[in-house]
Amino acid sequence: MSEETEVTTAQAPGVASPVLPGMTDEQALVMAPSTEVATPAPKKVKKIIRKKRPARPQVDSSFITSEPPPQTGIIFNIWYNKWSGGDREDKYMSKTAAKGRCNIAKDSGFTRADKVTGSYFCLFFARGICPKGQDCEYLHRLPGIHDLFNPNVDCFGRDKHSDYRDDMGGVGSFMRQNRTIYVGRIHVTDDIEEIVARHFAEWGQVERVRVLNTRGVAFITYTNEANAQFAKEAMAHQSLDHNEILNVRWATADPNPMAQARESRRVEEQAAEAIRRALPEEFVAEIEGRDPEARKRRKIESGFGLEGYEAPDDIYFARGAQSVNPSGRPGYELEHEQRLMIENGDVGGHDMAFSSGGNGVQQEAVQDNGIFSSSTLAALKTAKVLTGPKAKAASGPLVAYGSDSEDDE
Repeated sequence: MSEETEVTTAQAPGVASPVLPGMTDEQALVMAPSTEVATPAPKKVKKIIRKKRPARPQVDSSFITSEPPPQTGIIFNIWYNKWSGGDREDKYMSKTAAKGRCNIAKDSGFTRADKVTGSYFCLFFARGICPKGQDCEYLHRLPGIHDLFNPNVDCFGRDKHSDYRDDMGGVGSFMRQNRTIYVGRIHVTDDIEEIVARHFAEWGQVERVRVLNTRGVAFITYTNEANAQFAKEAMAHQSLDHNEILNVRWATADPNPMAQARESRRVEEQAAEAIRRALPEEFVAEIEGRDPEARKRRKIESGFGLEGYEAPDDIYFARGAQSVNPSGRPGYELEHEQRLMIENGDVGGHDMAFSSGGNGVQQEAVQDNGIFSSSTLAALKTAKVLTGPKAKAASGPLVAYGSDSEDDE
């Protein structure tokens, strides 16, 4: 066998021989492949950082002028720079077209308010006339389900009142959650429902749209109250596909019993969902019956020692002195703790009973299988009852028995 062949057999199996004719042993050893796996070179990961788009100014700064507000009330408040004393807007102002309109697709973006938790939304942005853009101290976007505010203020930070205005305008009331807005003066066409739904769906998720075709009136209900507040300001004095000027107000409470039942059911579902998120997952699974182990424990405990019996929920979870389940009785937990404390105390494994005699107190040991429970014995231990010496019963035959019905002789 040649030297080149010996070098080849010394290599690891499955590896091709690099030996060439006329190559020396030193050259063959140098050319021999290494059995060690080379460490792969680290891959360069290109990280793409997408910056949020800054909000753009909707109008030029010269567009906003500090003019006194038009008179819509009786008294002018110099502190708030507004008229008060009137619950209805001036007829001329209510028929004046809005100066701008918000375009969510183009105008929304990042502002300084995004760095501050709990910031309110920009009222001028909703109306389409904010000149600050990314330098604004308020949010320039649509409200979402995670934007929660105090019930006493709206999404723009304005204080609510206890009552609505006579014309159902203004900020609104904190007495109830209003997610429905009223839209009047709509130009009546054949496709009025499609037009209303298309324009008002721009401001958030719509739950229900009801249009009165003959009267040019619509009622739009949003899933989130903040979206209804935003839409009311965004569509005030705007127009749809025609040159009408909309009259946007808060809707009054629906007197329909079915609508009231639907609203109460929705509030209950929201409360149940909030409680479900606050409780631990395993506890919720036990309540809803999705935990098989908890179901087995419930079946055993609700039987109360009766084979084949399972108490219903109203009996098992009942509370009070007459409850079947002992854990529902008042003071059961305290009695249970006292029982454990007495049984695990320094009594040497036996409960102590006390009986009073004529000359003092005499202790007697009671076995564990006595007729009194440990709690009863503890109560007897703390009680101090003083009684006189008992007279010894006369011994002898049972004679001279009588009754009250017999005549005295």
